Amino acid sequence: MKVLITGAFGNIGSSTIENFIEKRDPGIEICCFDIFNKTNEKKAMNYTGRIEVLWGDLRNIEEVKHAVEGRDVVIHLAFLLPPVSEEKPELSYSVNVGGTKNIINAMKEKSPNARLVFASSVSVYGPSPGNNPPRTATDPVIGTDNYTSHKVECEGLVKSSGLEWVITRFGAVPPLEIGRKFDAVLFEIPLDGRIEFVHSLDVGLALANAANCAECAGRTLLIGGGKKCQLYQREFISRFLEVNGIGMLPEEAFTKNPYYTDWMDTEESQRLLNYQRFTFDDFLEELKKKIGFRRLIIKIISPLVRKSLVEKSPYYKK
Repeated sequence: MKVLITGAFGNIGSSTIENFIEKRDPGIEICCFDIFNKTNEKKAMNYTGRIEVLWGDLRNIEEVKHAVEGRDVVIHLAFLLPPVSEEKPELSYSVNVGGTKNIINAMKEKSPNARLVFASSVSVYGPSPGNNPPRTATDPVIGTDNYTSHKVECEGLVKSSGLEWVITRFGAVPPLEIGRKFDAVLFEIPLDGRIEFVHSLDVGLALANAANCAECAGRTLLIGGGKKCQLYQREFISRFLEVNGIGMLPEEAFTKNPYYTDWMDTEESQRLLNYQRFTFDDFLEELKKKIGFRRLIIKIISPLVRKSLVEKSPYYKK
């Protein structure tokens, strides 16, 4: 099975590579397509001899045709996320929607029998309404900003492509990294908002299994951590900030408006893909170990860090 992964060196892409490699199947050939930069080059070097790397741009149809030719599966992850999607709408549309169109058209010409696995998001359901969770695959979708509008449009393109497809909608998939940059979107999720965590490695396993799951064809699958990973944002963000050594921020810094996160019905996806292994507690423990001694340093300067973060909030009154 020849697999192409777009956006291969991002958070979920790297986890997908890891899961394919762990399968230890000599019949699986992994090709990674991504933009060239120093960060991606460094990540690619971790897999030297185990993957093929093609540097390119989704907006270049010839580069995309070369990448998809002869593939059995294309896992399309490459997408510009908030805040970039909102700050640079024209660029984001050309990459997100234009790039997906190029993937589809290139596959129809060069690999018409290949399967397209498209990465979408729980955010396509719009702001969480009241108390009626969980979200299901048949719930209506709505674009509420550039990012979600692009996802909704791309889902439609995939479904009408004539290709064999699988759509996967992810819950909250925070990267397991230290020294990450927090932006103002942190404050756009209300503390009483519902959020479903899913570990990046579990998402990677779900995608790797979706590559050749016969029963998955033509389905939209919700990818979340399951009931043990369903939290309210207050617990999610307070525990996350505490593990980072920062500590919780004032409640007044967070919006009261609903946001597009929610709990999901993952019974079908788990039955088909058998991917749910890690909990939010597992993630926090991994993160704590990765931060190590740096956590003590961060705790010492935490008042300054919290002050810097709160200043990014449009809701906090000084």
